[in-house]
Amino acid sequence: MRLEPWSEEDFGLLRAMNAPELMEHLGGPETEEQLAARQARYERLGADPDRAGCMFRIVLLPEEVAAGAIGFWEHAEEASAASVYETGWTVLPGFQGRGVATAATLAVVERARAEGRFHHLHAYPSTENAPSNAVCRKAGFTLLTEREFEYPPGHRMRCNDWRLELTPPGA
Repeated sequence: MRLEPWSEEDFGLLRAMNAPELMEHLGGPETEEQLAARQARYERLGADPDRAGCMFRIVLLPEEVAAGAIGFWEHAEEASAASVYETGWTVLPGFQGRGVATAATLAVVERARAEGRFHHLHAYPSTENAPSNAVCRKAGFTLLTEREFEYPPGHRMRCNDWRLELTPPGA
């Protein structure tokens, strides 16, 4: 598995990831206009050296086929207003259950750690999304709490707040 920075050529992958079964825990499929805006955000995220984070397409080897996407970005925690990294992923149905999301998450952890901007990486999967919660557990995240989260804007959901330490204590 390899992570490649998101590019304008990945709009077809973004459309494939907009399938109802993949968007079930995220407020449902997005409109074409919303997808275009997301594509632009994904492209900008990796292009600006002053902004934390990057989006990636997940490429399976040796097939060289795109299996989904993962990324990390700056997120202001509501309770403290402190910035942390947030991560999220989508793996296409034909590649689920093969460890792809866990491998990609471990690779993103190393990328976020290398950027060195924040001490924590959080993931906020829906409490109903058992596979994504299992990825967090397998990747070494600690479950902090269950909470309400707004995603997408205007859609409230119950999620688990998982956190992974990016810097060793005292660093």
